[in-house]
Amino acid sequence: MKIYDVLILGAGASALMCAANLDKKLSVGIVEGNGKIAQKLKISGGGKCNITNVELSRDNYDGDQEFIFNVFESFSRDDLLNYLHANGLEPVIRKNRYYFCKESSDEIIKIFKKATKHVDMYLNNDILWVKKSGATFEVKTQAELLRAKKVVVATGGKSYQSLGASDIGLSIAKSFGIKVKEFTPALVGLTVQKEQFWMKELSGLSCPVAINVDSKVIKEELLFAHKGISGPAVLSASFYWQKGSITIDFLPESNILELIKGSKKQLSSVIPLPKRLSKALLEALGVEDIECKKVTQSVKEKLKNIHNYEFAPAGNFGFSKAEVCRGGVLTDELNPYTLESLDVKNLYFIGEVVDVTGELGGYNFQWAFSSGYVCANGINNF
Repeated sequence: MKIYDVLILGAGASALMCAANLDKKLSVGIVEGNGKIAQKLKISGGGKCNITNVELSRDNYDGDQEFIFNVFESFSRDDLLNYLHANGLEPVIRKNRYYFCKESSDEIIKIFKKATKHVDMYLNNDILWVKKSGATFEVKTQAELLRAKKVVVATGGKSYQSLGASDIGLSIAKSFGIKVKEFTPALVGLTVQKEQFWMKELSGLSCPVAINVDSKVIKEELLFAHKGISGPAVLSASFYWQKGSITIDFLPESNILELIKGSKKQLSSVIPLPKRLSKALLEALGVEDIECKKVTQSVKEKLKNIHNYEFAPAGNFGFSKAEVCRGGVLTDELNPYTLESLDVKNLYFIGEVVDVTGELGGYNFQWAFSSGYVCANGINNF
């Protein structure tokens, strides 16, 4: 039976970057449960893939700052952009901060397909377990038993379960006695308490807001959903929210008291939001939709809460709606210069399966690409 130099478990961003940069003299195989590679890359960013961000620092991540810094020192955002440029892809910047593929995520997937043509692909092959027998690893899939000198676990987290996501990576780590933090949903919509059920009735509406959570202020779009609230602002806020209250400014670029001053219109007509939202918001604040000229001082005090609507979310939408997961293999179990297990020689963990989680906006793909490259470089220099 063939013994691979390297078997990579998973075919996402980190796995493909790793495979693409391994020495071509090495025999490499990729094992993936889906029928196609790069399924998360394919659908992310509305099909255009938010690759990375203009602003990139350790502060954009939840995890061991020194560990993250070491990885980004070895393969930075500029290194990633240079790599893509060398392969014919020029990402475009949107909203002055997000790097996207110009036309479609297929542009970046095409690069990885070309760079991994020499790799044996075992698709539609769910991984059952990994064991070590002497100096060789055995990888059991639903279809066959594979062997390798080195194994790279790049199986991701539990988010996007519709794409076959699971916690197999953590199961593999635990089977080798490697410590992990169980996955929890991150970058995910928030459910609401009974007092905020009015939000669910606005499903489909969106508006720009400023959300204050854990001393962070996030300015982006909020989307009202059947389960509660979502959209970029809420996904970002969920990264910082654990429990307790958040506050929403529904008019971050206006002042409600200035808007009503001297106006003869109804309050709901003056508020620069969709009419349904204006009316629902007034009702939630206990304010009657009256003419602006009839507004009393006590009503003005209530209206100020349009800029400071405070409530405690009930929870989140769960793994099925999460962009990524928090948790994974603990970084103090890994070599920050190679991503190799400190206790299990020739076993590596990269990408989302590692306990590093980024904010919304390309940060998690940057981590995936950087960790994949660093792992490949570590294997090449072994």
